Amino acid sequence: MNVVEPIRKKKDLEKIESILKEQSLRDLLIFTVGINCGLRISDILNLNVGDVSNKDYISIVEKKTGKYKRFPINSKLKPMFEKFTQGRNPEEPLFLSIFHNRMERTQCYRIVKNACQKAGINYKTGTHTLRKTFGYHHYQKFKDVAVLQKIFNHYSPYVTLQYIGINQDIIDASYNNFVL
Repeated sequence: MNVVEPIRKKKDLEKIESILKEQSLRDLLIFTVGINCGLRISDILNLNVGDVSNKDYISIVEKKTGKYKRFPINSKLKPMFEKFTQGRNPEEPLFLSIFHNRMERTQCYRIVKNACQKAGINYKTGTHTLRKTFGYHHYQKFKDVAVLQKIFNHYSPYVTLQYIGINQDIIDASYNNFVL
């Protein structure tokens, strides 16, 4: 199994968003959902139009864990969902392939991988990069590993920190910036 990294630089996120915006609203929305909700790609692709259209919250049962999850739709996603779901059947998959079937994870992998390459990101990326990116930036903003552990349904804070890429270079930087 390949281990992917989070996208740590906000300017890289902006580059990818710009690239995806030129491709399609669908591709941009998949990326935006991933980095703003921290869902696994299987849960993103399992969403239907009715799960997000005119809603304030997303409520799902995670495919991997079978656990119920509910969280608010943020101010960036709300207008994107409104535009993307306008006039669509609430029962249809939110993300459709060009053949009008539910998108598959391999298709999303190619979209994310290609956009990251175009943005000049030269480390391992994939669909799980989106979830890890959410976790990394959530941790950087709130510094609350307990909340993030709960969001991810991890069994320990250590697993969560390792998962989001809090590694030796970040630990070294914290030491370098700490003086009493």
